[in-house]
Amino acid sequence: MTRYRRIRLGTQGSNLEQCMKEGFAGLDFGLPKDLTGELGPDWRDFNRRFIPIWVEYHPGKNRRSGGLSCGALWTFCKELQTDDYILSPSSDGDFYVGKVTGDYFYEPSGPLPHRRPIQWMDEPILRGSLSEEFLRSTNGPLSNVDVDQYSDEIEALLAGKTPSEISVSDPDVENPTAFAFERHLEDFLVANWQNTQFGKTHDLWEEDGEIVGKQFPSDTGPIDLLAISKDESELLVIELKRGRISDKVVGQIQRYMGFVKSELAEENQMVRGVIIGLEEDIRLKRALSVAVNIEFYRYQVDFKLIKD
Repeated sequence: MTRYRRIRLGTQGSNLEQCMKEGFAGLDFGLPKDLTGELGPDWRDFNRRFIPIWVEYHPGKNRRSGGLSCGALWTFCKELQTDDYILSPSSDGDFYVGKVTGDYFYEPSGPLPHRRPIQWMDEPILRGSLSEEFLRSTNGPLSNVDVDQYSDEIEALLAGKTPSEISVSDPDVENPTAFAFERHLEDFLVANWQNTQFGKTHDLWEEDGEIVGKQFPSDTGPIDLLAISKDESELLVIELKRGRISDKVVGQIQRYMGFVKSELAEENQMVRGVIIGLEEDIRLKRALSVAVNIEFYRYQVDFKLIKD
């Protein structure tokens, strides 16, 4: 299966031009060490070995930050295979596409020292051609984002289809009305987090002052929202139902919670899940009655017309 990753090449794509000119893509993450021969088949083993090393290079940073950095490095340096694709945003928001043509190499004398050779395409995918869902998923500050779920859309654009010719519907969506509302609910929750019930007790996950708890990467897909309690005793996984089949949503949030418990939570931290949707059906109610530490929250849409 061909993989697709959104790779940010420097702040606001500042290294994109050099990468395209010299035929590579790379990451940094402040780990000045050649990883040749160190990239085993399991990212968990890599993280266990290199998180302590990363923390040594970054005094004051915690292991959670190290885990995010090391996991992103392993994914880029090892998991991506020859003929996989990266999409790198430029300063104006368009995405330049490149095919991976070789294995990892280390170049300490230049920017982004952890590199892969890349065959770049001349023309970008224009921002206006991409779906709102794709742009929403790739808009965060993280350098390495999994966009495999948009493979059909990307392949269609690369094949020369226009946006009007591309269907980006989700076969798991059974309530299109709820899906339309909830496409914007995630952004609303982030923008108004402090005014929500969750914001009183939890903070969205941040790194270096930037919110990274939106579309947070995991090994089973991006988590909609990830937060930590103000006393740091609990990690909160929030999944928006988006009109999807209830069984799919419950299974998905359980997988996310398993990832958070295994890879992010400290020994004394609990992991709790929240599903947010327009309505609770009998399937969701039955599933949650035997699910541990998962709650359902229903949102309301308040729409008014006011005459001036």
